Amino acid sequence: MTDDLILNDKEKEFVRREFRALLNEAPSVHDGFRLKRWATGPNKGQVKLSTAVQGMLDRGLITFDDVGLWPKAKFTEKGLRALQLMAADKRAFDPARYQRLIDELSQIPY
Repeated sequence: MTDDLILNDKEKEFVRREFRALLNEAPSVHDGFRLKRWATGPNKGQVKLSTAVQGMLDRGLITFDDVGLWPKAKFTEKGLRALQLMAADKRAFDPARYQRLIDELSQIPY
């Protein structure tokens, strides 16, 4: 059960990249993140899932809605718990860059 909640290195890097503050505005874990679509080739128009996103999706850590121009992925309750476990590791998020995210995750009751 808890093995499903452990994010691998690619997933951790993906989370860091998606939730770092850009232009002094950090996204909320509750807002989720946008996914890309294939622009060309036989998969044109389909959602483009990275290895990290596919792994989290397979384990039920995220869900996604394929609506509109930009599909959006959101963390499930299980996924939010995985983020909390990641944040518990002091090496996972640099407080100077991710303090708002750390604070937000600490407010989620699990």
